Amino acid sequence: MTGAFTLKSPAFAHNGVIPAKYTCDGEDVSPPLAWENIPEGIRFLVLIMDDPDAPRGTWVHWIVFNIPPDTARIEEGKEPEGVSGNNSWLTLGYGGPCPPEGVHRYFFKLYALDTMLDLSEGATKAEVEAAMTGHILAETTLIGLYERS
Repeated sequence: MTGAFTLKSPAFAHNGVIPAKYTCDGEDVSPPLAWENIPEGIRFLVLIMDDPDAPRGTWVHWIVFNIPPDTARIEEGKEPEGVSGNNSWLTLGYGGPCPPEGVHRYFFKLYALDTMLDLSEGATKAEVEAAMTGHILAETTLIGLYERS
């Protein structure tokens, strides 16, 4: 029997503080991520990073979909192979934590799908989530915290 589908980062623990390097106060590069125990039969992975504590509603920091199933990690500062969606800045790629005040939670959500998403580069979180409906075989979440000094 295999273990649970899990998402981790060597840069911070689950519910731990995200180092400033990965935020607007540092180099604003994406943190390294790795996952294990990907379910059998998946076709593609989807990664969404967002901040539900943003003052004007959930702020999307990173979307990548149609990530090949044999991908097991994302190196620091790199975009994984796949298709980038638009973040809340209306740009492609990673945008690090930059909360206006207080501690914010950043959810890195990884979904294992049974299909490829028929979406174009620049798709929104809502479009990606709608396209994933009925196709999620498993999901895992890593939460990081950040507060500007």
